[in-house]
Amino acid sequence: MGSPAVQVPAVRLSSPQGRWLLLATVLGSGLAMLDATVVNVALGRIGTEFDAGFAGLQWTLNGYALTLASFILLGGSLGDRLGRRRIFIVGTVWFAAASLLCGIAPNVEMLVAARALQGVGGALLTPGSLAIISASLHPDDRSRAIGAWSGLGGIAAAIGPFVGGYLIDVWSWRLVFLINLPLAVLVVVVALKYVPETVDAQASPQLDIPGAVLGAAGLAGLTYALIAAGDVGWSTATVASGVVGIACLVAFVVVERRSKHPLVPLDLFASTQFTAANVVTFAVYGAMGGLFFLLVLDLQVVAGFSPLVAGSALLPLTVLMLLLSARAGALAQRIGPRLLMTVGPLICAAGVLLMLRIGPDASYLLDVLPAVTVFGLGLSATVAPLTATVLASAEDRHAGVASGVNNAVARAAGLLAVAVLPAVAGLSGADYRQPELFEDGFTTVLWVCAGLLALGGAISAVSIDRRLRRPDVADQRTHCAVAAPPLHRSAGA
Repeated sequence: MGSPAVQVPAVRLSSPQGRWLLLATVLGSGLAMLDATVVNVALGRIGTEFDAGFAGLQWTLNGYALTLASFILLGGSLGDRLGRRRIFIVGTVWFAAASLLCGIAPNVEMLVAARALQGVGGALLTPGSLAIISASLHPDDRSRAIGAWSGLGGIAAAIGPFVGGYLIDVWSWRLVFLINLPLAVLVVVVALKYVPETVDAQASPQLDIPGAVLGAAGLAGLTYALIAAGDVGWSTATVASGVVGIACLVAFVVVERRSKHPLVPLDLFASTQFTAANVVTFAVYGAMGGLFFLLVLDLQVVAGFSPLVAGSALLPLTVLMLLLSARAGALAQRIGPRLLMTVGPLICAAGVLLMLRIGPDASYLLDVLPAVTVFGLGLSATVAPLTATVLASAEDRHAGVASGVNNAVARAAGLLAVAVLPAVAGLSGADYRQPELFEDGFTTVLWVCAGLLALGGAISAVSIDRRLRRPDVADQRTHCAVAAPPLHRSAGA
């Protein structure tokens, strides 16, 4: 490996190199962020073109979510050990190649496989973007750079579904994936020229490959069983898949407990605050994953909105989070996270119940906008205090991995919700093409999601401390994205 660390001069943000570095990290993280959400807008057209059943749509989302959730911690470890720029570039190239496969996929099976490969690329490039900023820029410029990275990333997240809907309307859903290629080329060119290489001299000398493989296999087996059960019932193969998935997850815990360099240090969960915050994360992001999967479909199938209008429906949510997340973090620093983490999910639940008004004659201004706005206010109050609680409950040396675990928990919750909620609602086969059947199923999903959110608020009320033990971490400068809680930069950066 050579020298344990690469010494580089600190880059100033005001310099041309600093500005190009910021552009590369914003665009790189934006690629993975957008493909976690914008594909929802395209699902209806994808299903129609490929004559796919509901399971095909579920796997189109979950193929990406599965590998991203499974390998995002490993991606961060690879960057710290082998070079953050190197892994960031490899991830970007991988992501672009997988996007090309998505864009030219001749059937839903190849699309799902390509989406799984896309998730691997996302897991490699996502942790590196913020780590590059923290490791490369002068200490006096890091806060400003992270603020700019956060703001620009939030703007990209806000306009992404809108742009995706436009591309689908004017040409094809395939453009949603193919547009990644020129952006990825720009990211790689700029990163090669302007981003210095950095490694973590104190990074673990070993990679927890067995843990990563067992975690991925466990989630894959469980997800397959849940989706197949909703599609064809509990056959022998379905039950076997579920049993294998659970066995792999149990083996994952055993391996992590015995490993000298675990992917997930299980002593993190000795903190009741860390455990409680992640249970709340699972409930809240599980509700969000199932809701966003079906809401955009409902707006097109039942309400008759175009992909462009349906894609823009969630725009107020992202804007509210961009404007209010930092304020919620500051408020949590003053009054503690418990109240916000209790009230926030309850407000989200109220927004979900307002979506019951969305029907065949729904008005965007009268039915969709109020519901999404209430939901966005609740989510804005929840995520920054939740992230602050996760970080406050972990030691400084575990800040990065604690944030990564919380991010992975959120993604796994969305993954499982997309797998199980359609079965709970009785949606399968081609039901997404029949407005009456889909509307009935979506109503059931709304009640379940509202219940999960209320559960998250109740758990916060009885489990979260009134005060943060480390109030310094409540001042969140990282935009709280819709797909998952923000990844925190390494404490040593």
